[in-house]
Amino acid sequence: MTTEPRRARVPAFAKINLGLKVLNRRPDGYHELRTVYQTISLADTLEIEFVAARRNRVSLAGGPEIPDNLVLRAARLALGAMRATGEVRLRLQKNIPMGSGLGGGSSDAAAVLLALPYLAAERLSPGTLLALAAELGSDVPAFLLGGATLGVGRGSEVYPLPDPPRAQGLLVVPDFRISTPEAYQALGRSLTNAAVRNMINSFQSCVWHVGAGVPGGIRPAVWENDFEEVALRFYPRLRAIRTKLRRLGANPAMLTGSGSALYGLFRTREEVQAALPHFRKERVHPFHFISRDSYRACWRRRLGPDVDRNIWPPQRQDASRSRIA
Repeated sequence: MTTEPRRARVPAFAKINLGLKVLNRRPDGYHELRTVYQTISLADTLEIEFVAARRNRVSLAGGPEIPDNLVLRAARLALGAMRATGEVRLRLQKNIPMGSGLGGGSSDAAAVLLALPYLAAERLSPGTLLALAAELGSDVPAFLLGGATLGVGRGSEVYPLPDPPRAQGLLVVPDFRISTPEAYQALGRSLTNAAVRNMINSFQSCVWHVGAGVPGGIRPAVWENDFEEVALRFYPRLRAIRTKLRRLGANPAMLTGSGSALYGLFRTREEVQAALPHFRKERVHPFHFISRDSYRACWRRRLGPDVDRNIWPPQRQDASRSRIA
């Protein structure tokens, strides 16, 4: 274990949902979900420093003041799983709007889980990292994989999918947030077995379409977000934004997560740039898809030359044996 400070400056990419189906309520109180996560180029930046010490001390600068911050929780969980003690200093530059359905907090937490074992020259098995991520939140495990990822269960059971063709898009983020618990409550989902089967069959066709890597992008007719109907009913501004995106050529244009951000996919970067001036009351972010290979290559570049390039999650070439929880 290092006695000198080790530092890294790593990305925490946002995600959009390429479809989201909400099924029955589970015995644990969560809802059964089916979704496809896709990482995109909008990203927070996390600076992380680790130095071995006799006691654990974790600090965060620059991040939002949130009780039980996921970034701090992730660092403490990782230290515990590694059975390591040390000082962890974190600095977070937020670019992903909060409360927008883009997974910013979840991605920040996943970035800590990926970076801290590398800096401490410890190895945590993929299974251990996935368990820690699921403990932190339903979206967090997807950011351990990057690219297009199937999410089932409460969204935390994740499987890598073949990446769809590279796509250009525009995020439009209004100046209000949507509470995820309130969105679930408003959805009021109670389904018959037949309805569940129909929804699962429909969702499977969406996943097959992504996996096939059909040229020309994503067929909009097959993608649906179950939260969209509720969100558009309670927030008419979102309906107006979606209508404008479609009128400008976005196909599809839809809500991500439980909102409040909407995204539109366009055929070219020029179409994205042409759409930008039409949204003056909202935050807008042009983006492109980040494939799994690009996601991991970016991480390896940021971590440095002593990263083992044949292994994921990232590890130092001189790391200790894996700890399996």
